[in-house]
Amino acid sequence: MTSEPGLSRADYDRILQARLREPVSLRRALAGRRRRALLGDDANLLLLAADHTARGMLAVGSDPLAVADRYELLRRLVLGLEDPRVDGVLASADILEELALLGALEGRLAIGTMNRGGIIGASWELDDRMTAYDPAHVISAGLDGGKTLLRIDHGDAAVARTLEMVAQATTTLADAGVMHLIEPLPYRKREDGRALLDTSEEALVKVVAIASGLGSSSAFSWLKIPATANPALVASATTCPILLLGGDPGQEWRAVFDRWERALAVPNIRGLVPGRALLYPHELTVPEAVGRAAAIVHP
Repeated sequence: MTSEPGLSRADYDRILQARLREPVSLRRALAGRRRRALLGDDANLLLLAADHTARGMLAVGSDPLAVADRYELLRRLVLGLEDPRVDGVLASADILEELALLGALEGRLAIGTMNRGGIIGASWELDDRMTAYDPAHVISAGLDGGKTLLRIDHGDAAVARTLEMVAQATTTLADAGVMHLIEPLPYRKREDGRALLDTSEEALVKVVAIASGLGSSSAFSWLKIPATANPALVASATTCPILLLGGDPGQEWRAVFDRWERALAVPNIRGLVPGRALLYPHELTVPEAVGRAAAIVHP
């Protein structure tokens, strides 16, 4: 394959060679990148989410392996980061280190994802254990924040362990003055045992309230939730700042962008953290999708 806009094959080969000959350069690049304050003048954030691969979520639309090609994923991330209104990236260590080695995270936020143990489709999917970053390494790596997934199903006993783990992470990061981005989502099990997102606003309000109360301090807690039909109702359950996720909207992408725009009128909804919606958009190019989102977050 020839190189495409966003990432040259030579730069991609540089990552491969670094892993072989100088692996410490990956960690060094991330730790040594030029930092920035968490918030700019408008106090809004646009982050690109790229932590899906760490729990085996590779599908977009009808393609089950759309996100599996690492060159293509990095290329799309670099394309998105070419827009100066993108504040940073949420990802696992492998992707953050690779982007840092490319110089793509200079002056950008790096948010490290933590509990990726709930592999998509696994029988233990809601047992979301720490398998990527942990709070200590979010802090020692000089990251700007850590992110946890908190899926709550009243019928799954493993959720209790996840609740305790997320609470401990909240306390540890708050003690260090580091942002903790918590993604609380209501889930329920189907008859075949598969985990299914509960899309009701009542259920989302409940898990938002639970996530807001975790840990010995909520001072550095942010929440990541879906954009619903009544965002003010959900946001009223907390004073924590909220970022909206994107999911895989497919042909419904226009409706998603419209929901984002309406939701950002709510005072504590402070931006977006989409992944596939911007990196693998339907109809639009990556720069077009990122540009539309940036115009909403940083008008």
